[in-house]
Amino acid sequence: MPVERDAAAARTEAIRDAVALAGGVVRVRVLVDAGWSRGAIGQALHAEAILRVRNGWVRTPGADPNLVAAARHGVVLSCITQARRRGLWVLEDESLHVAAPAHASRVGPVAAVVHWSRPLVPRHPNILVDPVENVVGLVATCRPFEVALAIWESALNKGLVDLQALRRMNLPPAARQLAQQVTPFADSGLESFAVRRLRWLKLPLRRQVWIARRRVDLLIGERLVLQIDGGHHVGRQRETDIAHDAALMLLGYHVIRVGYGQMIDRWHEVQDTIMRAVAQGMHRAGA
Repeated sequence: MPVERDAAAARTEAIRDAVALAGGVVRVRVLVDAGWSRGAIGQALHAEAILRVRNGWVRTPGADPNLVAAARHGVVLSCITQARRRGLWVLEDESLHVAAPAHASRVGPVAAVVHWSRPLVPRHPNILVDPVENVVGLVATCRPFEVALAIWESALNKGLVDLQALRRMNLPPAARQLAQQVTPFADSGLESFAVRRLRWLKLPLRRQVWIARRRVDLLIGERLVLQIDGGHHVGRQRETDIAHDAALMLLGYHVIRVGYGQMIDRWHEVQDTIMRAVAQGMHRAGA
């Protein structure tokens, strides 16, 4: 009898580990297909090693609440929520964005933004997170053009999407426009903002150029450098940035360093500074 109890406990632990390995929330059908009997799954539920989300879905006790909500309501995490989960550059936004089939009843997690549309890439019924192509496709129609462009460029920069493959898909108009303008060179969304907002100057705008053994965020003309600080530019990183600024200036470059808040909330101040620097010829060699 003790041997049987030990075997049952081992099966329960193994099922819990299988659910955790699958992301913490999984269809019962997936466990059955993997070889687990419904009796063993029932024992794991009875022991509370796993918990029932709804009919046909189970989870681990510490599963991601957003994944649990998606399974409970029959939707997938998508748009900016999944973009953030994939490590893409996104503006601060606490709302939960999910996607549902176009024919689904109009329900979803409380306070969630629900997108009803035909996906670019078909969704397998077992998944709870959208493929990245569907994510950027929804971003294109959900976010303002400039913000969507920054997210698309972040996805390209990280190698998560293939631009040529995207262009061959049945994109909505907003996504088609993005696919024609997006480039893979921005290291952050703030760089994408800067380039789009400065094109009217009709000066060369080069991103992520190597100068003095490090990349600069944006080189305007030949000698004007725009460096954009994110939230990680503190402590040792800040000291390294200051040292690089000094090295750039010794090489004859002019450096304008701005922060996240300036780029998002006070762009007019940043643009004014750049305009005055250009007016003084600081973008030209020998200035």
